[in-house]
Amino acid sequence: MLQSSCCISICPYTAKQPSFLRTQQRITSDLSSDRITLRASGGGGAAAVSASSLRDLVFVVNPQGANGRTAKEWKKLLPYLRSRLGKDCNVCETLTSGPSHAIDITREAIRDGADAVIAVGGDGTLHEVVNGFFWEGKPVGNLNSEASHLTALGLIPLGTGSDFARTFGWNNDPCEAVERIAKGMRSRVDVGVIDKEGKDSHYFINVADVHLSAKAGFYASKYKKFGNLCYVIGALQAFMGHQNRDMRIRVNGGEWEIYPQVTALCVGNAKYFGGGMKITPNAIPGNGNLEVVILQDFKWYDFVIKLHKLYNGTHLSVKNVTSRSVQSIEVEEISDSGSIYVQSDGEHLGFLPRKFRVLPGAIDMIS
Repeated sequence: MLQSSCCISICPYTAKQPSFLRTQQRITSDLSSDRITLRASGGGGAAAVSASSLRDLVFVVNPQGANGRTAKEWKKLLPYLRSRLGKDCNVCETLTSGPSHAIDITREAIRDGADAVIAVGGDGTLHEVVNGFFWEGKPVGNLNSEASHLTALGLIPLGTGSDFARTFGWNNDPCEAVERIAKGMRSRVDVGVIDKEGKDSHYFINVADVHLSAKAGFYASKYKKFGNLCYVIGALQAFMGHQNRDMRIRVNGGEWEIYPQVTALCVGNAKYFGGGMKITPNAIPGNGNLEVVILQDFKWYDFVIKLHKLYNGTHLSVKNVTSRSVQSIEVEEISDSGSIYVQSDGEHLGFLPRKFRVLPGAIDMIS
């Protein structure tokens, strides 16, 4: 069983060191190799995480998620999680201390052979954990020649949006999430990649978007303390001074196409974003494709009138809305103003141009 008196690890890549909980073991850091290793509490020799006969589960918790609610809910969940998983698993808890911390934690856990890394929080935490599965354009797992299995991705949705979970029909009941983790059933899911010349690739598992919706997401991130209302506030702020823009796109390396007066362009690996809006209703995270939905020449009143269709996923029949399935899509603004926002999974990534592509079956997911 897990004990409350667990040791704290020292991670050289963080300003604030995360705490790790592990049954009768302590985790220390090998500074020379920048790897986490296990040391028995009785003073025995070091052993790799993967050497344990139990499943090593690393829970990445964003204590600031949902305006601090994630930390409170996680604290309530821990006793049940320990009792449910403690006999079969080594449970390792890590608390993030700031942006990109979850990426570093995930990479370290995968390199040390963790059975699964579980994001505890909302879509932002999940987004960082997914990016931690990759390094310099390659899966992190491929860098460890001693790994006998692939590290899986897990999710306990406790954040503001938790839109990715909606695609699978999962609710925000953390006990149900623990049951999924206990069963350990896996399925392969696709991951989206966003490329820009001269920049490192960025990864997304839910929805990436361009222009108005991306700008709304950028503003919404500043109002997370208001819960799901932040998306409404963000949208209202984004509409101020908004102008539709002419764009060109190239699908699957084909010919360039002109799309005039684009309001928003969304690239979905999954179906939902913006707190429950079913923007890419035909997206399936395991079919090897991304769904692209383009809204053209929308005015503010169009969103008011058609908002219910955007939420229930029936907007594809609306005038000036197009949808297509792609493996890759390049998007540029014709006037090249450098002011068209790009985001993925609610994280601001900068501005056009960008290329979006899919990595089929890139990650094992606990489902």
